[in-house]
Amino acid sequence: MDYRDDDLGKFEAHGAAPLPATADEGQVEHDGAKIWYATFGAGYPVILLHGGLGHSGNWGFQVPALVEHGYQVITIDSRGHGRSTRDGRPYKYELMASDVLAVMDRLRLDKAVVAGWSDGACVALILGMKAAERIAGVFFFGCNMDPSGTKEFEASPTIERCFGRHRKDYVELSATPDRFDAFIEAVSLMMKSEPNYSAAELGEIRVPVAVVQSEHDEFIKDEHAAYLAGSIPASELIMLPDVSHFAPLQRPEQFNRVLLSFLSKIRS
Repeated sequence: MDYRDDDLGKFEAHGAAPLPATADEGQVEHDGAKIWYATFGAGYPVILLHGGLGHSGNWGFQVPALVEHGYQVITIDSRGHGRSTRDGRPYKYELMASDVLAVMDRLRLDKAVVAGWSDGACVALILGMKAAERIAGVFFFGCNMDPSGTKEFEASPTIERCFGRHRKDYVELSATPDRFDAFIEAVSLMMKSEPNYSAAELGEIRVPVAVVQSEHDEFIKDEHAAYLAGSIPASELIMLPDVSHFAPLQRPEQFNRVLLSFLSKIRS
């Protein structure tokens, strides 16, 4: 039977599945921050970028599945998240995209597929837009590319459970464990003003893109996902039934099937 955690009760209590043993891990010093990364397995490289307030461990249900299917998986903690540090400058999605390129340089990766979730999806698509020569494809899950794409925020028990897990993990992993509230404030400030890309800019993206939207996403409008798929030339819209913004945790087998299908098209 497929694993299910629709209300995130298991995630709140225990987190995602633990990541497997790494092939390599470390930190890259880049532009005022130390960016933590880890690699798993061997094969075609796939970079996983987590959502806002989270960290690489949130991909615990995806990493083993990708390794099993012959991919080298690279997870990165975004600056200020998880085990990565940051300086005093405001958060910027394009700055976080440059951090990913710095990790790719360290690992001597000429090109990779990037799969992003929420804020990580925005970073992934910026890479596809600004560094297309390094990006083989973008799996864009659960994010907006301009302010019109977001719903009015409504608190829910599921969101609160996810938030509670993020708080616990931040305290455990961060070099500044007492700064969680300031961390939230800084990330929220970025989300209020970014991203803000036009249809013309999206129309210049030439890498393959899967725009993936959940049926019950709490934050992103369905029509915005459709707009993105209609604006990005080499893109497809994929809807995930019965799940929300937290699909990789709620029903990982369903999410993984869609991700692996996209990756197989890139490799073929």
